[in-house]
Amino acid sequence: MSTQNWQKLGRIYNTETPNNHLYSHASVPTAEYLGKDIYKIYFSSRDKEDRSFTNFLTIDITDPLKVLSISQEPVLSPGKLGAFDDSGAMASWLTKEGEKNYLYYIGWNLGQTVPFRNSIGLAIRSNSNKFSRYAEGPIVDRSAHEPHFCASCCVIPMNNIWHMWYLSCTEWRFNNERPEHRYHIKYAESEDGIVWNRKGLVAIDYLNENEIAISRPSVLYENDTWKMWFSYRSVNSTYRIGYAESNDAKNWVREPSSVLSPSDCGWDADMVEYPFVFVHKGAKYMLYNGNDYGRSGFGIAVLTE
Repeated sequence: MSTQNWQKLGRIYNTETPNNHLYSHASVPTAEYLGKDIYKIYFSSRDKEDRSFTNFLTIDITDPLKVLSISQEPVLSPGKLGAFDDSGAMASWLTKEGEKNYLYYIGWNLGQTVPFRNSIGLAIRSNSNKFSRYAEGPIVDRSAHEPHFCASCCVIPMNNIWHMWYLSCTEWRFNNERPEHRYHIKYAESEDGIVWNRKGLVAIDYLNENEIAISRPSVLYENDTWKMWFSYRSVNSTYRIGYAESNDAKNWVREPSSVLSPSDCGWDADMVEYPFVFVHKGAKYMLYNGNDYGRSGFGIAVLTE
């Protein structure tokens, strides 16, 4: 694997004027190409009750730090009382197949013995500009073999197979008398992007016993190679962004060091996480979050040779 040199271009957006569902955070940015040089970027904000909402803004990639417009109403709001997403609906990946757009999102439930539980939900857009929930329940949830929770995913349909890489929690354990999650990235397949066959295949595993969080996979297929960027962190440390490659989408070789690290000061000086990598006119761009899991907003970097 070759060395990656990502040049940070700056911060695109931060909730500096909090209002209703845009009270704080701008987490897990996801780009949708609209044509020419224009992109719609979905992100997750929180209201005063700490519930997650999915929103979007638009940019011109030739001047990416200038926001052209921002949604006045959420794309997705928390679900019904008692549903898997009643505490938040956080978009994590957008996939286009035919005339339909599939928006996969993280549903949040608050917990009692542990702080939260996540599942993966789906909203679909077809022949309109509005996403509608596929169902009031999740399409990927905890199971007999994955008993804790599932969350952020990347979904790519190719050659009649839908590929999913997703966060899977393997345990909760106590750290300083508080429950702390531990999760890595697994792989699943589907024929339709809705019903998933999960065999417990681990795509990106823990490097060691101290690593506790591997999340938000972002995958590209280039030159017969699958390429993945993801977040990772260890006990009592903050997020960095890692990288791995695969020949078959299932078995991955992981780069042991970070490909994007925090800045010396500013909005992303403590951590960098939740990457989304896309290609525009031959150039690779990365959207990513900074300090405090997106509370400080999200920025953009470009890969230089």
